[in-house]
Amino acid sequence: KMQWEKLLTKKRFSNNDKEEKLYDDPCRCEFQKDYDRIAFSPSYRRLGKKTQVHPLSSNDHIHTRITHSQEVASSGRSLGAMAGKYLMEQYLVSHKIINVYECGTLVQAASLAHDIGNPPFGHAGEEAIRTWFKEH
Repeated sequence: KMQWEKLLTKKRFSNNDKEEKLYDDPCRCEFQKDYDRIAFSPSYRRLGKKTQVHPLSSNDHIHTRITHSQEVASSGRSLGAMAGKYLMEQYLVSHKIINVYECGTLVQAASLAHDIGNPPFGHAGEEAIRTWFKEH
C-alpha cells in the first residue's frame, strides 16, 4: 500500500532552521518553491543549450530541452491535479495532507526537472555512452 503521507510530504530539509523560517511564505506552497528552485538552478538553465530533437525541417526552429521541459511541466500540472482529485475522491489521500492544486504543482516541478542530467541526444546518446563503455 502506498504511504501517501510520506510521498506527499511538505517537509523540507535545511541546514539551518532560520533559513527554513525565512522562506515561510503563505502565498506559495512547498511544491511551488521546489518548482522555483528548479527553474532558477544552473542545471536546469543548461537545458536551454541542448536540443531535444534533431529534425530535418525546412525552418530554423530548434526545440530545446528547456522548452520541452516547460511543455511537459505544463501538461504535468494538469495531470497531477487530476490525479490528486482522484486520490481524494477515492479517500486515498486526505485534503489535510495535500490539495488538488498542490498535487498539480508537485507533478509540475517533477516534470520540469525530468531531463536534468540526461546526456546530449537523449536515448540515442545514452545508447552511445553505454556502447562506448562496453567497448572500452
